[in-house]
Amino acid sequence: MTDDLSYVEDFAPGENVLPARAWLDDDTERVALGGDWSFRLSPSVADAPDDLKDPDTSGWDTLAVPGHWQLSGYGAPAYTNVVYPFPLEPPYVPTDNPTGDYVRTVAVPASFAGARVVLRFEGVDSRFKVYVNGSAVGWSSGSRLPSEFDVTSLVTPGSEARIAVRVHQWSAGSYVEDQDMWWLSGIFREVNLLAQRPEAATDVFVHSSYADGVGTLRVDADVAGTVVVPELGLETPTGVEVTAPVEPWSAEVPRLYDGVLQTAGGAVRLRIGFRTVAIADGVLTVNGNRVLFNGVNRHEFHPDRGRALTEQDMLDDVLIMKRAGINAVRTSHYPPHPHFLSLCDEYGLYVVDECDLETHGFGYEPEPPDLPNPVMDPRWRDDLVTRMQRMIHRDKNHPSIVIWSLGNECGMGENLKAMYDAAKELDPSRPVHYERDLEAEFVDIYSRMYTDPAGCAEIGADASKYRNLPFILCEYGHAMGNGPGGLLDYRDVFDKYPRCQGGFIWEFIDHGLRTTIDGREVYAYGGDFGETIHDGNFVCDGLLFPDRTPSPGMHEFIKVIEPLRILAAGNGAISITNRHEVLDTGHLTFTYKIEAEGNQLTTGTLDVPTIAPSATVEVALPAHDASAPETWLTVTAALTEPTPWAEAGHRIAWGQLRLDEPAAAAPAVSGSPAEVSAGVRGIAVGVVSNARVEVWRAPIDNDAQPGVVESWREEGLHRVQQRVVSQGERDGAYEVVTRTAPPALQWGLRSTWRWTATEGGVQLDLSVVPEGQFPKVLPRLGITFELPKVERVEWFGTGPNEAYVDTREAAAVGKYSATVAELQTPYVRPQENGHRIDTRWATLDGLRIDAVGTLFGLTVRDWTTHDLETATHAADLKPGDVTHVTLDIAQTGVGTAACGPALPERDQLKTAPANLSVRFTQQ
Repeated sequence: MTDDLSYVEDFAPGENVLPARAWLDDDTERVALGGDWSFRLSPSVADAPDDLKDPDTSGWDTLAVPGHWQLSGYGAPAYTNVVYPFPLEPPYVPTDNPTGDYVRTVAVPASFAGARVVLRFEGVDSRFKVYVNGSAVGWSSGSRLPSEFDVTSLVTPGSEARIAVRVHQWSAGSYVEDQDMWWLSGIFREVNLLAQRPEAATDVFVHSSYADGVGTLRVDADVAGTVVVPELGLETPTGVEVTAPVEPWSAEVPRLYDGVLQTAGGAVRLRIGFRTVAIADGVLTVNGNRVLFNGVNRHEFHPDRGRALTEQDMLDDVLIMKRAGINAVRTSHYPPHPHFLSLCDEYGLYVVDECDLETHGFGYEPEPPDLPNPVMDPRWRDDLVTRMQRMIHRDKNHPSIVIWSLGNECGMGENLKAMYDAAKELDPSRPVHYERDLEAEFVDIYSRMYTDPAGCAEIGADASKYRNLPFILCEYGHAMGNGPGGLLDYRDVFDKYPRCQGGFIWEFIDHGLRTTIDGREVYAYGGDFGETIHDGNFVCDGLLFPDRTPSPGMHEFIKVIEPLRILAAGNGAISITNRHEVLDTGHLTFTYKIEAEGNQLTTGTLDVPTIAPSATVEVALPAHDASAPETWLTVTAALTEPTPWAEAGHRIAWGQLRLDEPAAAAPAVSGSPAEVSAGVRGIAVGVVSNARVEVWRAPIDNDAQPGVVESWREEGLHRVQQRVVSQGERDGAYEVVTRTAPPALQWGLRSTWRWTATEGGVQLDLSVVPEGQFPKVLPRLGITFELPKVERVEWFGTGPNEAYVDTREAAAVGKYSATVAELQTPYVRPQENGHRIDTRWATLDGLRIDAVGTLFGLTVRDWTTHDLETATHAADLKPGDVTHVTLDIAQTGVGTAACGPALPERDQLKTAPANLSVRFTQQ
């Protein structure tokens, strides 16, 4: 091997890298090389000294492995979604190519004598070259894939060895690793020195299928041995197929059998899950059962460590998913750390394992004059096929993996077909996925991203489309900022059409990096590190905030996908449908509570017979008195016993039924004119000041990204002015007429505010009538006003979290209490939040507000909408001297249009005459 630097821009996957093999739990002796390494960063490949054969590291810094150098103060992170941060001229990369050198000394145990000594890297970004004791060993690419090098001839057991690794931020491999994430470099997964005994198995393939109560097992290995599965009483040679009665593995019941492959050189511990993945009549099944993928896309991410996750981080993710009812994960867009897959085996998650490949920045078609996407370019074929083979070899023994995926957003090309063929040759037992195969030319599953529910239904209803393959949304429900909305529409389609088998929310977690800007701790996104090319906060589009706390979108998704449907049966009974794949409801306890206006009347246990999967039962309502207004029954299904992923009592599903008949419309108010003033500072009455009609909201990401907000700005909705047309006593009330309109345009909202003093308070009856060439859609319509500083809000309505017209499935009617600070949702980029739809009444310290007839939406903040709109991070928002309250007649839904279909007409707030009646009472 030579020391020239051409390997940085080589199309090949590597040099002197050992063949790919399975990730094993075995007796191989190893020395873990995590911890501090000597480290030096050079600004370019040319500036990196040619001294790694004998480096003097006395003046070097130290850097922890695993880790990314940008997160330790060397250079800076950069975020792009699609575009490359360097010119497109493959395979060339910029001269400005930061290059990190890592050096450490390791004591090679004397016990390594007689073994093949292998240096294994689990993940290095992006391309690296290895030296041991002054000799160049080899180089490798494929950042999220393992690489192994035989260093037996270069080390002496019982002596020290010096390992040097040169890592390049950019390489030819960067062109095929354009995933939507931070560009972060370095040795970010473990490094181990292994001693492989001559008679020990180093590659094993467990074939374990299931049918009709019987498991079939064959274990292939590169060294012959004996396979023992004590629980099944099996003892069989490698390569021999045996059968036994078994319990199958599934995401709901992840039954694993412990086995051992014993050879003369040691043991390999096996965790065997018997399951069969098949496709028949357009439906993907596991063990003969249709699977509905209630999944998420998961990047590996931690706000402090980037993609250098700990095993605890991985366990946290799995536990969050299981407790949420999530049953599947797509490893977007690269193979995850193998420990995560072991956790999926153990706890039960279906996995779509995706190859480390994305070339989105090339576009999906060749660009003139001759720049084809790498999947179309034969020069890349060996690397891409090798990437697929490396993933399959590493991960083939995980029962949780039910689908292989070729990669993401690469257009179409012959290299993809070659990858597909390689996958089927290595493992014909699993189907292969690739979303950009739009006509289903060679894939086993038809997939799209962000298709609207109507489009999904069209596919589901027509078996002639796309070879009648199973249809899965590999990405949908884009969870950027306030959202995703409209998830219930997708669930209805998935339930109706067997071929429509769910999908994967984009995505699991916001990728906000914790940092300090101007002395304030924030979660950073694109542009915060001075990038000239970036995609802003598009990196923050998860169901979890960066610290792994759930967003309102997560709560909504949990409710939409819950495995039971608890509804009113329409005949004085409760209907409960079990949507589990294989589980009946014998593990659940059903309880109920009855409340009137949020006050508990009674609780108890509901006697529910065991419900088989896909079955429905009706249960009589518990005895109750529904004479009080707003009497609600809430039924909860919770775990009777603890599971490995949740405590006993963990809620699995819930449903709510109204028991009383809604009251008739309130009679017209009678009283006397209230004491009101109106002028430049809006309308004032009692402690309420600066009241005015509100039509604007701080744009959410789903408003801003698709250009909706630009059309709203063109209509002047962000800068309306209020004119007092008239005021005075009229017909027993103090009446103020205002006109809310933008400058330069010929439309407005004429509002009549009738303020009536009643016993103990003041009632407002507001009517709003649009005039002129008014916009078709409003962001919101309601009133906003100021109050003296409020500390705590109690309300009866939906809660406990925010809810909008298309994100209200998780909102339960009840009585709630929170501080004003707790009512805010800390989206990484501040935007409209905190709205509680269908509020009946609220008390804000000493002021009570009651809905009279029509319910209102409640928002309470310590800052203005303008403050919210102009803030770039949550830390920018500082409480003012007053509290700002908005009572909405209605608000446009949130949708998923930042990356998805436009908001349905149904959820748009159409400009039309509207009314609001509320009563203010000082307590």
